[in-house]
Amino acid sequence: MPTSSQDQPRPSGNEPHRARRVAESFGADAERYDRTRPHYPDALVERIVAASPGRDVVDVLDILDVGCGTGIEARQFQAAGCRVLGVEPDPRMARFARRRGTDVEVATFEDWDPAGRDFDAVVAGTAWHWVDPIAGAAKAARVLRPGGLIAPFHHVFQYPPEILDVLGAAYRQAAPDTPVNLDPLRQALDAYQALFTKIADGIRSSGGFGEPEQWRFDWERTYTRDQWLDQLPTHGGLTLLPPDGLAAVLASIGTAIDAMGGSLTMSYATVAVVASRTGAVGSQGEFVVR
Repeated sequence: MPTSSQDQPRPSGNEPHRARRVAESFGADAERYDRTRPHYPDALVERIVAASPGRDVVDVLDILDVGCGTGIEARQFQAAGCRVLGVEPDPRMARFARRRGTDVEVATFEDWDPAGRDFDAVVAGTAWHWVDPIAGAAKAARVLRPGGLIAPFHHVFQYPPEILDVLGAAYRQAAPDTPVNLDPLRQALDAYQALFTKIADGIRSSGGFGEPEQWRFDWERTYTRDQWLDQLPTHGGLTLLPPDGLAAVLASIGTAIDAMGGSLTMSYATVAVVASRTGAVGSQGEFVVR
């Protein structure tokens, strides 16, 4: 359930769902991950719940959370009155989520066995880029009830320019061969738009959904120096650095935050790509669009 600019796959045609070493590295410190990663806007959770078709006919919506990680967004949906099942490939993250009250099955989404179960919504909190976009959308359509919602959503945040410059330089020095895109000249949301397009294309290719749309929620959060340095080691790419390399990056960022007065304000956009299931599943698993 990655949530940072370092977690963003390069927008130029790579396949992050094949990068399993990075995708399954976040459980190295699951407690820190859960403690420091930001939650999702309540308005997003409320809108997904309101748009799910079962809300008017059942007391409890069934939500499937793909790549649930430590259960951050799962607990938010539970607090909204939903019943949540998580699917998570990293057993360390899954164990933590279970301890916090979320039912989790350990598997990649592509390999997960739904065992005949179906759901009102399939969500993924900053995790869908680790899923094959076409196979994932097709599987979501198979497990959704008629009219059910697919809603992968992602945090995108923009560093202050002076911090981004320092981070890029420190990271390149610590890991000169990194595949992670830290180009400080690009706006994070513009870079991430390629991922949103890829998600929407996968949804269209499945043949089981109506036209995808984007929901965007803008917000800000101010972090102290210590708060940000506590979260930073949980970000993709940094999770794979050796201890001395990570320490060097954190020292550089800490110095830069001190120069800004000891805190920094992150501008976030949380973006969901959303579509409703419109197809009926045939006897051979194909979709018949109504």
